[in-house]
Amino acid sequence: MCEGKNLGPCSGPNRQRDLCTFCTISLDQEEVFRTKVFDKSLSPFYGEDFYFEIPRPFQCLSFYVFAKGVFQRDLPVGKVSIRKEELCKFSGKEHWFGLQPVDPNSEVQVGVSQTVFRHLYVIIECQGLPLISGQNCDPYATVSLVGPARVDLWNNGNLAQDVFLGETRVSVKILRNDHIHRAWYLLQPKGNGKSKTDDLGSLRLNVTYIEDNVLPSACYTPLRTLLLKSPDIKPISASAAHILGDICRERYEAVLPVVRLLLHHSRLVPFVSAITVLELENTQEANTIFRGNSLATRCIDDMMKIVGRSYLTVTLKPVLDEICESNKTCEIDPIKLKEGDNVEVNKENLQGYVQKVFSSITQSSSSCPPLMCDVFRSLRHMASKRFPDDPHVQYSAVSSFVFLRFFAVAVLSPHTFQLRPHHPDLEVSRTLTLISKTIQTLGSWGSLSKNKLVCMDVSYQPLQHAYQSSLTSVQLKLTVPISSQYLFCFREIQKRAQGRKRIGKRNFKKRWLRVTNRELSYHKHRGETSLCIIPVKDIRAVEKLYESAFNRKNMFQVLHSEKPLYVQAGNCVEASEWVEVLSQVSRCNPDRLGTFHPSAYVAGAWLCCRSLSDSQPGCKPCTPTLLANLQLDIDCDRETERIFSLLTSSYSKLQKMEDACASIAVYQGPPREQDDYSLFTIQDPKETFHTVRQITHILEELQREHDTRSGTAQYGSQ
Repeated sequence: MCEGKNLGPCSGPNRQRDLCTFCTISLDQEEVFRTKVFDKSLSPFYGEDFYFEIPRPFQCLSFYVFAKGVFQRDLPVGKVSIRKEELCKFSGKEHWFGLQPVDPNSEVQVGVSQTVFRHLYVIIECQGLPLISGQNCDPYATVSLVGPARVDLWNNGNLAQDVFLGETRVSVKILRNDHIHRAWYLLQPKGNGKSKTDDLGSLRLNVTYIEDNVLPSACYTPLRTLLLKSPDIKPISASAAHILGDICRERYEAVLPVVRLLLHHSRLVPFVSAITVLELENTQEANTIFRGNSLATRCIDDMMKIVGRSYLTVTLKPVLDEICESNKTCEIDPIKLKEGDNVEVNKENLQGYVQKVFSSITQSSSSCPPLMCDVFRSLRHMASKRFPDDPHVQYSAVSSFVFLRFFAVAVLSPHTFQLRPHHPDLEVSRTLTLISKTIQTLGSWGSLSKNKLVCMDVSYQPLQHAYQSSLTSVQLKLTVPISSQYLFCFREIQKRAQGRKRIGKRNFKKRWLRVTNRELSYHKHRGETSLCIIPVKDIRAVEKLYESAFNRKNMFQVLHSEKPLYVQAGNCVEASEWVEVLSQVSRCNPDRLGTFHPSAYVAGAWLCCRSLSDSQPGCKPCTPTLLANLQLDIDCDRETERIFSLLTSSYSKLQKMEDACASIAVYQGPPREQDDYSLFTIQDPKETFHTVRQITHILEELQREHDTRSGTAQYGSQ
């Protein structure tokens, strides 16, 4: 979410110079994220990143700009709406999008099924209808036979005004020889959404959309096997995983699926060790170790982001919350000081914050995931072996990652690592920048003797060394003090009263749900005393509910030693996040259930299996949760399909690598600098040629599988 320009009507009485705006991101009509409010600017720079898995089918990704209301509701300024089929056209690049007006008759992204007779239209069912005021709608349809037959869908507002949900137009020409036509149709805006547009400004967006069609698991066996053999290939540059990184080096996302696949099969550490040796062979000076953007550094970066998420939460979130909420001024640049600022007080504030952050890091080695420790241990050993005359390289090798690429980055952008809900305001962002730069300097051995910082203290050096030594110690024990309590999530939800026998709207109330590593609690208002506390050790399962259970979307249940807790999340993304967080904090509980009921017990029976006993064991298997330190749920077929897509999109470079191998093998010499061949790492042309040919053959087979299974259904067909 980059920035806005000239927001609001360009002229007239509605033009405001002091417009306070924020943006929301919606899947169809369901809001899933929003930015912070940007004060008094018609061209705000939002600068926020949002990444999320899409948990359900959708038709449109929409971005709404709202003017913040003080004494009235927020008013829509305009929107950008991108249909699913158009996302690929904009994916991966920044674009300016003109804002369109927000019209209640155009807010339609749902589907309707209908059966059509010659003179009679029968609506059978609908799917994907939106929530109205947080609840499922009460829809009814009208049918018109004027011009093209038109079906309108409305929500019955009872005491309020009915809400238009959409329309679909069907030509009567589809009926031939008294045949019945049955099909699904998408609801459209009234009149196809054509309306007069005003200049409402524009948004600069960078949208990356990835969609993979995953084949049955057996189809990926050859490619998966070839990739998993990569750590054993000599030289490592001839392995399939290294070749992928070589031909997709300008695409940063290309490394992630390989890292996830190797992680799942416990093959990442040997692969990282092998490519690190190759990297060190090309490093001439110890003080430049791991400073480039190589395959090795990218793999380790992605590994830390995947494996170290909980580690960051435990280590940094408490102190970052304190920094962001206390909002003390830490500016020490004389040029940027405001009137009335005291530079000495600011120095003390900055030094205090740095001390807290650095202490949190250096005292956290016992919480570091084992796999990160294994990688750092390997880095330390290989760096010392490559530069035996430099006693400090064993520390700089580790600090290049753990301080410069992990903790410092998380301090600078806490919202990117889910440590804060939004991008911090400008003053807090400046404070975090100063702290991050200081942490980078403290973590860099080469900088310790060259730079003088306001908060530098020689006592940081032994702390840094002790921390790194404990990370790479073979005898390291990984435990979190039981007395420590860490907040993972705190959001507003709808909670159903526990133990109620009937289903009704009055049984649901707004509450604040809070989860830490020790307890789950809900509160009437944020910051107030809890109304109920469920110890994490008592949680036996966390699962999603069928929509039919309470006629509500985004429902999940927490099964514990007493009555189930039924919760409705704010949107589909939040529901998935709640289930993930609660499942992970309770994953090691000894009494976890193997089955559950995906619906409610009402009127003496379970709605899902019709069993009469409320104590009847569940009718559906619980979702498996990994009982491991990694806390990962990796779909290897999906990751392998992503790798197939990356290799296919870079097929021309794969062919160039094959030609380069053949040329080098024939002429027994290095490639010429002016050729594209110089872009590839080819240590053994024959071995690399053999691997490239294997990849090419596998890609052709997988493409045939995709072609065989591709659908040919037309819109409006049965």
